[in-house]
Amino acid sequence: MSNYVLSCCSTADLSHEHFTSRDIHYVCFHYTMDGVERPDDLGKSMPFDEFYAAMVNGADTKTSQVSAGEYMAHFEPFLQKGLDILHVTLSSGISGSHMSARGAAQMLAEKYPDRKIRIVDSLAASSGYGLLMDKLADLRDEGMSLDELADWAEANKLRMHHWFFSSDLTFFVKGGRVSKTAGAIGGLLGICPMLNVDFEGRLIPREKIRPKKKIISRIVEVMKQHADGGLDYSGKCYISNSACYEDARAVADLIEAAFPKLNGKVLINSIGTTIGSHTGPGTVALFYWGDERKD
Repeated sequence: MSNYVLSCCSTADLSHEHFTSRDIHYVCFHYTMDGVERPDDLGKSMPFDEFYAAMVNGADTKTSQVSAGEYMAHFEPFLQKGLDILHVTLSSGISGSHMSARGAAQMLAEKYPDRKIRIVDSLAASSGYGLLMDKLADLRDEGMSLDELADWAEANKLRMHHWFFSSDLTFFVKGGRVSKTAGAIGGLLGICPMLNVDFEGRLIPREKIRPKKKIISRIVEVMKQHADGGLDYSGKCYISNSACYEDARAVADLIEAAFPKLNGKVLINSIGTTIGSHTGPGTVALFYWGDERKD
């Protein structure tokens, strides 16, 4: 058993059962729906189908990151038990939570000078962040020390690919990621934008494709170009979706047919309430290990 804990945030968009089975601890982000604050607790307090249905029906959602004080409350029980901590944060390209975690670690270092807290910026989000955490759990279980694991994460995190598309631009327009004009035209023409997460952990639009059937095949073609080993890719593959399981399943079926050496079946997760507050329903995101992300 390792003498440190592996930790992240709920925005890694894995299930509670998955986190528990891999011995990965997590701290919850928050969101408000129509003025009521709720935890982003992996669908426990509000099932994902209810959350996205409420958004479609006009509910107003806003999100808030984990504060330094909340990070301190999350970290301190482990330090009191004599355990060190490796905490991996949501991408600094879309959230300030990395700085909050670093601030908490610095304050606790004064109180627990014999303990170690390493903070790593994942430059990842949703189940791509989750797939990174799953790999770190593998390496921890193989015997890597805290520092070895943190260094591995820093050296390899840009190999985690994130590609996604949305068939509903409503909430991308609302969040300012797509202009109102582009959103209106896209809706009329059935255009689905394809985006990815770049080397700085930011969401970047890459292509505009129509119809939806074409983008489902296109996102798999992009995986063939970037995945480790191409069609011989033997790693894990995760997909997350926001209330559009059939689209996610269609992508998964194509991947399982194209990559015969895949490590198990494609795991399909739900986009959690923090990230889902910005995407809305209709988003499918694909994650796998590949070549290093560059601008």
